[in-house]
Amino acid sequence: MNKTLRTTILTGAVALALGSFNIGAAADPTSHEARSEKYSDARREAQIQTGLSMNPHLRNFDLAVAVDGNKAVLSGSVEDGIAKDLAEQIAQGADGIKHVDNRIVVDADYRRPVNGTGERSFGEKASDSTISASVKSRLLWNTHTDGLDIFVDVVNGKVTLTGTAGTAAEKDLAGRVAVSTQGVVGVINKIALTGRMDAATRAKAANARAEQPLSDSWITSKVNMSLMFTRGVESFHITVTTLDGVVSLNGVVDSTAERELAVRVTQDVRGVKKVEARGLTVG
Repeated sequence: MNKTLRTTILTGAVALALGSFNIGAAADPTSHEARSEKYSDARREAQIQTGLSMNPHLRNFDLAVAVDGNKAVLSGSVEDGIAKDLAEQIAQGADGIKHVDNRIVVDADYRRPVNGTGERSFGEKASDSTISASVKSRLLWNTHTDGLDIFVDVVNGKVTLTGTAGTAAEKDLAGRVAVSTQGVVGVINKIALTGRMDAATRAKAANARAEQPLSDSWITSKVNMSLMFTRGVESFHITVTTLDGVVSLNGVVDSTAERELAVRVTQDVRGVKKVEARGLTVG
């Protein structure tokens, strides 16, 4: 079944179930527990199905999920074992799921369904919107790009940057921020250069903003999200704390490159005065 249609049907089924629960509860109180379990199953199915549909690596596969209590059953076909494992990880991450029966078939000759209308699916549009918001947020929170007048457009994971920058360095940095964002498959950098005078004006405005202190909680939040949005950083393995603008990173990462990237991303967040990363080790 088409994934968009299946998601729509599932959403409608959940809404219908919610309505029927309220009526049935009054008529038959003894069945309340069973109906609550059915509602929980439907909610978990919707959560997993949405995760599968919105993931850029899985959204074009025809995958299905069924939930019974704390167990999820996955079915469908994918091209390789990596996609199968990724689907299982998404299911395991759903609230209340403790066991995943992964019945997805790996078929090297599998051909993804072709969208005959030429229109992007719901999952593709949702994924592009997520990528766009991630890129915009990272540019806004970055000390060196927050004052730039940049527009972000995303189609099928490909980002197009337009707007203006004062220097080539600012333009290049915006491109690097975009290309390192989760889900981005390519970047077209059409940012126009306006000259050094404009750059000086922006620098003055940036200095004025720097004089306005940002709270430690704001900094911690933006560092956490910046790490989460960055490709090549497993943010869930990193703990972020901030005291008077000094950010401490603790946890374990897979490589020196990942550690250096996490530190660099943190340093570029507005309000960060210093990064202490002695507690961030490679394991």
